[in-house]
Amino acid sequence: MVGDGSDTLFWTDPWLDGVSLRERFGRLFMLAETKFLSVAEMWQWRPDPDTGYTVRGAYQILTSQASVTLHVAENLIWHPQVPLKVSIFAWRLLRDRLPTRANLVNRGVLSSTADTCVFGCGVAESAHHLFLSCSFAGSLWDLVRGWVDFSPVVSTTLRDHFAQFTASAGVSRARRSFMQLLWLACAWVVEDDEYHVSFKLP
Repeated sequence: MVGDGSDTLFWTDPWLDGVSLRERFGRLFMLAETKFLSVAEMWQWRPDPDTGYTVRGAYQILTSQASVTLHVAENLIWHPQVPLKVSIFAWRLLRDRLPTRANLVNRGVLSSTADTCVFGCGVAESAHHLFLSCSFAGSLWDLVRGWVDFSPVVSTTLRDHFAQFTASAGVSRARRSFMQLLWLACAWVVEDDEYHVSFKLP
């Protein structure tokens, strides 16, 4: 019997179907920051324990994630084995400071009709599109996922993608370092190809 959950550990006690969640979801357990909390503590709405869950409270948490993710992602770009120019490029990318066509249109450098992707897919060339959702970039991430065998990354921003991609390696420091390098290398390849395609266009 779980009761109110205060005496049952969420991950390590067999409180659900006789098997611990640690055994059933080992990878998820390794990624969890809170490994030894009770069921009651895990199901408590910690952002506001007095009033409990509210839609407003959930919205505030979701909309505040970007700044936390930016901090996490910025810590990942400065890697001792990465050339400084690549880290600076990644810093600009994560802050949407690259001269994508969408940014150049917003700044009045290009006309409003000149914002389509350099790879010819017809979509506005934002940083998110260029590095994640463009058919060119998307195929690159699919190839990488097949090579290193990690779960698909579901993200709404480049910062989220970088942080999730690195975290998908689990807790091994060497593996996470490798995933950092791999993400930065892939982003640099997309940037380099975009640069060369831009100069081949009429």
